[in-house]
Amino acid sequence: MDLKLKHKTAFISGSTAGIGLATAKILASEGADVIVNGRTKKAVDEVIADLSAEFPDTGISGFACDFSKPDEITNLLKELPEIDILINNVGIFEPKAFEDIADEDWHRFFDINVMSGVRLSRHFLPKMLKKNWGRIIFISSESAIFIPDEMIHYGMTKTAQLAISRGLAELTKGTDVTVNSVLPGPTRSRGVGDFVKDIANQENISFEQMEEQFFQHMRPTSLIQRFAEPEEVATTIAYLVSPLASATNGAAIHAEGGLLRTIF
Repeated sequence: MDLKLKHKTAFISGSTAGIGLATAKILASEGADVIVNGRTKKAVDEVIADLSAEFPDTGISGFACDFSKPDEITNLLKELPEIDILINNVGIFEPKAFEDIADEDWHRFFDINVMSGVRLSRHFLPKMLKKNWGRIIFISSESAIFIPDEMIHYGMTKTAQLAISRGLAELTKGTDVTVNSVLPGPTRSRGVGDFVKDIANQENISFEQMEEQFFQHMRPTSLIQRFAEPEEVATTIAYLVSPLASATNGAAIHAEGGLLRTIF
């Protein structure tokens, strides 16, 4: 299917690994110019080199920015060109008992997971409205609805993203700009993979055994009973940012393997 993304420019925060990188690859394969982002210049340069080699006819560029550092965010906003597509993907997670989550942890999670998207959207939404075309996606999580008791602070930020996304969509009424959220479930990203490997090593079992136990005991309602691959989520994102998805606005799209027992 041609997603009609040629000559569109997309910026994806947190796109040197996982869902962000998988999305960058799919958009590039569809002919979009892609701007990637990571915390370090080294990571960004490596992804630019890899994507440029794989998609030589597509414009690939990138900027390093650590979204925990306000001065780097300010510089990023000054350097970014005009874009058509904004994918707010950057985020952090950390399993931690509620009583051990200090105030600074709550603030850090909110600042990176929530305010990164707020700052980028505040910068680009008016420009999209002015030219009457644009796409903004917030990569939320099933944890926005099924709040994980092992990381409540993370779940809080994912719920906040849904509220912001829906609120911004209200500002697009009557235009060809859309704002939506995507809710992935447990995904085989670098961070999740490392987390599961660490637990598997502690338990002296294989990754596959740990994956099976994870879905039996921690996410038993999952219908696919496995970690999704980043590419499985990225294909949903690629469709939503395309002109083909013009009738989808203000929505929270599930890509969580049926984990959530809800039809909305």
